Amino acid sequence: MLPFRTLINISKQSPVAVYLQIANSLVNLIRGGVIKPGVLLPSTREMADILQVHRKTIVAAYEELHVQDWTETMPRKGIVVSQRLPEIKPRTFKRERNKTGYENNAPFVFKSLLPLTAARATSSLTYKLVINDGFPDARIAPVSLLLKEYRRFFDDAASSALTMAGEKAGSINLRTAIASFLSGTRGLNITSQNVLLSRGAQMAIYIAAAMIIKPGSTVVVGEPNYAMANMIFEQFGAKLLRVPVDENGIDVDAIERICAKKKPSLLYVIPHHHHPTTVTLSAERRMKLLQLVRTYNLPVIEDDYDYDFHYNHNPILPLASADHGGNVIYIGSLTKFLAPSLRVGYMAAPENFIQQAAQLKLMIDIRGDNFLEEALAALSNAGHIQRHLKKSVKLYHQRRDMFCDLLENELAGVVSFTKPQGGMAVWATFNKKYSLSSISQRAAAHGLFISNGSTYNSGNINYNALRMGFASLNEKEMKDVVGIIKKVL
Repeated sequence: MLPFRTLINISKQSPVAVYLQIANSLVNLIRGGVIKPGVLLPSTREMADILQVHRKTIVAAYEELHVQDWTETMPRKGIVVSQRLPEIKPRTFKRERNKTGYENNAPFVFKSLLPLTAARATSSLTYKLVINDGFPDARIAPVSLLLKEYRRFFDDAASSALTMAGEKAGSINLRTAIASFLSGTRGLNITSQNVLLSRGAQMAIYIAAAMIIKPGSTVVVGEPNYAMANMIFEQFGAKLLRVPVDENGIDVDAIERICAKKKPSLLYVIPHHHHPTTVTLSAERRMKLLQLVRTYNLPVIEDDYDYDFHYNHNPILPLASADHGGNVIYIGSLTKFLAPSLRVGYMAAPENFIQQAAQLKLMIDIRGDNFLEEALAALSNAGHIQRHLKKSVKLYHQRRDMFCDLLENELAGVVSFTKPQGGMAVWATFNKKYSLSSISQRAAAHGLFISNGSTYNSGNINYNALRMGFASLNEKEMKDVVGIIKKVL
């Protein structure tokens, strides 16, 4: 409801009757577009209480509005502003309309952000099928268990403090659970004091970059690379030093040559299931990279967004698990376990870095999602997260094999790819005679969203490739997806 008490000024000293002051004020509000046609006015009793006048005064004011055709009475509803407002000026052929405070562009100077380079499924609800970037299947997530824990914290009177307070770095219970999980699965020797929670890994990358990068900084990235990370670094004013990525991961020799000339400000690396190409950094390159990190005291953001999803081989331990001299900021996500909309990521780093990063996070997100963090901690402590992860890895392994078989059998000569060792997507390169942009447009007409590939391009390089997420597709959906692609070729 509008704040009528502040919008309608009543003067007892005015020679104009109070009811007319109220009526005239309402007319001005209607003419000014503050009160729109069709809007229900407060009842006479309610308006009298708001303006602290007698109800008969409001009745007289409303009658005045009705006589002038500003309002009409709707049965079983009340008094509403007329859809056919009275003409108060001679008619003209030029249509006049009420101006609003937001119809013009902002006149002040503000930062212009870099444009998104990707065509994303922002309106994927309009599609029957979606080939995403590589997301988990939300349909198998332990949602009922999560909601049960969520409800338990809401109902627990002792937990009511969670609605008003929270630690800057996130729930101590979830940070402790994550520290234990990372120690047990990745060999990281850390405690809860080395962990910061964030709303997804994306926020963790942003915070880490904000702590290190300043205008004129240089950041070494793979080519191709995770587009959203590139955007963050460039937005902070960094120059990207692009290093090739091949079947063995990022070219460490090229990184060494860069460091020998001038130490870069930051290295961003995705060692497992590189985004977008899905390749894994070889053990040999990993050892050499660690040596470079120690030699040059090179700050590193290690984005290990889906480390836990390996299918054929045991994973190589992260850079963060080795002796890196405190230079590696390790970033991961619980979102990949559950569903894209459950945004919980984490950062592991030296304690002094975490303390300052928590201060920065406080400026962006005062409390975080306390209930979600506590509920996830409870699920982890009860072993539910670990069991769900084991179940997911088995299912996604089957889906990877099934999807790759479909691509080989149905799209031979159209798509080339290497079966990924893990992760949730296949990096598929289309034959140059088949334009992904055209395929994307035609597939949309059949209810399938498929990226046009532009998000993975860099400068003048058109890879004509995309990540085809398989984890969120069941067998029928996979067959339907491939069938539509064949149809539109």
